[in-house]
Amino acid sequence: MPEIHAQRREKLREKLKNAGLPALLVSSPANRFYLSGFELHDPQCNESAGMLVIAASGEDWLLTDPRYEIVAGKVWPKERLFIYTSPKIKQIREFLAGLGHRPLGFEARALSVDLHGELSEEVAFMPTTNVVEPLRLVKDPGEIALLEASCRLNHEVFALVPDLLRPGRTEREIAWGMEKLFRERGAEDLAFPTIVGVNANAAQPHAVPNDTPVRDDCLVLVDAGARLGNYCSDQTRTFWAGERPSDPFKRTMDLVREAQDRAIAAIRPGVPVCSVYQLVKDFFRDHFVDERFNHGLGHGIGLETHEGPSLSPHDTKTILAPGMVVTVEPGLYYPDWGGVRWEYMVLVTEDGCRVL
Repeated sequence: MPEIHAQRREKLREKLKNAGLPALLVSSPANRFYLSGFELHDPQCNESAGMLVIAASGEDWLLTDPRYEIVAGKVWPKERLFIYTSPKIKQIREFLAGLGHRPLGFEARALSVDLHGELSEEVAFMPTTNVVEPLRLVKDPGEIALLEASCRLNHEVFALVPDLLRPGRTEREIAWGMEKLFRERGAEDLAFPTIVGVNANAAQPHAVPNDTPVRDDCLVLVDAGARLGNYCSDQTRTFWAGERPSDPFKRTMDLVREAQDRAIAAIRPGVPVCSVYQLVKDFFRDHFVDERFNHGLGHGIGLETHEGPSLSPHDTKTILAPGMVVTVEPGLYYPDWGGVRWEYMVLVTEDGCRVL
């Protein structure tokens, strides 16, 4: 993969040159990994595994500490590694200042105010937003293959979910059962905490599993994803546990699935992402249930579970292009009895789209 990461850095370099920016400090973990292959995750929210300096001149650096020196040396030229120790802030500040980039761009959404304040004592910073992220919108063939594999694993696990929906089993037990199924089949992690909602709990799009049990003839919404080969999957299904689905459940399921079919039929290159959302919103409005659809239609997925593009009314600029992978997940929610959501991952192709 080193050549892939080098190609990505070259694309970023062209953006820096066009923007007249000598270099960018990359502190977002997903962007760091995308550009270097080094550490997709930080150890915890208040600690960093390291940063990149990508320079328009081509003199790039990976900054990290001794815990990561061995793994960094496997993906990055050792002569371009800066290993900092304690006091790390002072060492990082002096190193960045010594590079002489004026200004040095930084990712405003990823660098804390506190760290920015300490580093800017000697470094001439310029805030940037969405410099690397647009490069990640369109997946290359290798990324698409990894997403397909992750999605395939997800389908395998979801095929086994009905066996977990036994009367008396709680939401929490179902979530744990799914995690075991993912792990036993090779997942390196969950893409996000599994959502399980029984009956009225399913009206919460991001319900946290609790001790509510499955009963005879009840609905169960399950939203789960795996991380495989560093790439995420994300699927939602709404099941009926029992023999006699209720009329509200059947009616709502029919609306949700038709809305999804219409959205997928509309996805193709050249289509604004907001128009796909609006198509679904209008369909629900025609059936007087649009107020029960209270979230975006979907989102991009890749190294992160939620990344661009967003199928929402707020993104009026992004146009679908071949290689984008998005979720399509319409849902309708009723606090008194529950909700229904159905989700596919969809690849935009040269002439339309393909459900993964």
